[in-house]
This record gives sequence, structure tokens and C-alpha cells, in this order.
Amino acid sequence: MTSHVESARLDRDDLRGFEHHAVLFDSAEHLRRTVVPRLRSALERGEHTVLAASDSTRDVLLAELGAADAARVHVAGHAGFYDAPGRTLAVLHRRARAEHPRRVLVVGEPPLPVSEPMPLREWHRLDSALGAALAETRLGMLCLHDTRGLPEVVLRTVRRTHPVLLTPEREVASPDYTDPAVFNAADVRRPLPAPSGAALRMAITADLGALRGRFAELAADAAVPRERRDDLVLAVNELAANVVEHGGGSGTVALWRRPGWVVCDVLDHGGELRDPLSGYHPADPYSPRGYGLWITRQLCDFMEISAAAGGTLIRLHLRG
Repeated sequence: MTSHVESARLDRDDLRGFEHHAVLFDSAEHLRRTVVPRLRSALERGEHTVLAASDSTRDVLLAELGAADAARVHVAGHAGFYDAPGRTLAVLHRRARAEHPRRVLVVGEPPLPVSEPMPLREWHRLDSALGAALAETRLGMLCLHDTRGLPEVVLRTVRRTHPVLLTPEREVASPDYTDPAVFNAADVRRPLPAPSGAALRMAITADLGALRGRFAELAADAAVPRERRDDLVLAVNELAANVVEHGGGSGTVALWRRPGWVVCDVLDHGGELRDPLSGYHPADPYSPRGYGLWITRQLCDFMEISAAAGGTLIRLHLRG
């Protein structure tokens, strides 16, 4: 039951939707002055407040808050919270739904692996897509980025994926902000490179039960780690169902290894990708469409989509 005090707080807090701010800091003092007032304000309003940051960032913020306020912040493990873009999105969506109508503030420090182009690109894509994917939620995000370790090209992309920049003094509209559909469309149009190793291949057929069995054998032949095999089989099944039921009706699967990774292509030979944000929108359990890409983003570690390969190509990456 909601108390009179909580109701009053909800009344005072307008019905803001999703808010997405970037904090570009270059010192612990800059971080404290920018973020701690927002944390205190959220706690005073009774918002559910989550902190998912590196150890050093977390310690700076909690120490400045003081023991009493710090105890009211839900501290999430940084590595688990930012395990993979699709799983991070699902966690945010579940948290917002679980707390509704209470507002949620997430203060997070997204990974930006500057030496790994594909993961870096996909984390940028998630940051961009959040504005569309979480538009109907009452969730606010402060994304923290230490500028001392990031090149300018990465910082410019951060400014493109966040509509508002937060400084110690004020909020500033990002001059480089790009609409999520426009930002993601450029990546979707980009052709993906050919498999980097010897690929095992199979055709997609309408008999999904038989397809799952054949692909499980293919995964075993490719030495996919057993603990990842079920996830990969389920992901390929979801994508094959999309090909058969909603796409061009025929396609191929290719599976190969590269150091530290399992990579799998699912090509829909006649598919036409119209939405560059496919798989980022939470699935509607009552809709026959949309679930496959949504769940696949959670099952794999990274998922790339390209509409430039004679159809629609979806590439799955799993650590292992």
C-alpha cells in the first residue's frame, strides 16, 4: 500500500518519462559535485535509486553521500549489471516495471572498451536506443564517463547518444545528439565482414524441431562450450522462426569460432529490415512479432544486424 507521504512525493514529482543524461567527468571532485546532488534529490523524493559503477567511482559517491543516505541506495554489481547490452536493457526495463509508478534513478558507468571495435559499437548502439526502448518508463539514467581514459572520437559518440549533458552547474542540451533511429540506421546499413574462420553451415527449414536438433549437432562439432550451447540453440531457433514466419521464408546459418568467441550468422534471404531499432523494444507477450529479436539480444553477448547482405543478416557473438 502506498503511504500518504509516498503519494505526496509522487504528486510533487511530475509524470516525467525516460530521461537520459551523460556525465563527462575528469576528477573525483567533478564527479562528486555533479552526481551526489542528484542522488540526494532522488532519495528525498522517494525514488528507487540504483548505483552500478566501477569500484573507484562507487566509493567516491557513497563516501560523499554519507552512511545514512548510502544505505538507501541499491548498489548493483558493475560487471553483472553491464554484462551484455541486451541483458542490461532487460534489467532496466524490468526494474522500471517493478517499481512503477515510483520513479527510478539509475546511476551507471557503461563500459566503453576502446580497444574492441565491435563491443564498443554495440554499447554505443544500446546507449542510443535507450531513448526509444524505455520511452514509456519513469526511469532516469545518469551515464558516467571518465574522460581521462577516453579518446575524443568516443566522447563525441557519447554526446551523440545522450540528449542531455550534466555538469556541476547545469543541464546542457547535447549539440551532437542524434535521433536513435538515425544513429542506428548507419550501423544497420554497414556490411558485416565475411566469417573469419572455417564456418559450418546449414539451411533454415520450416521444421523448427528438426532444425534445433541439427544445429545442436553443429554446435557440438564446432566445440561450442556446453554452458553456452543451449542459449545459442534457443537464439538460432528464435531467429529461424522469424525467417520462416515473418521474413523471406528461406535462409542459412553459419557457425564458426574466433579466439575467445563463438560467432553465428543467421541470414534471411528475402528479409527486409525496416526498423533499425529491431530487438531493442521490449517484447509484447500478446504480439506474434518482436519477441525473437528481444530475447535473442539477451541470450547472446552481442548481436549485430546488417541489411546489406542480400537480405537481413543477424550475427550473434557469445564469449566462450
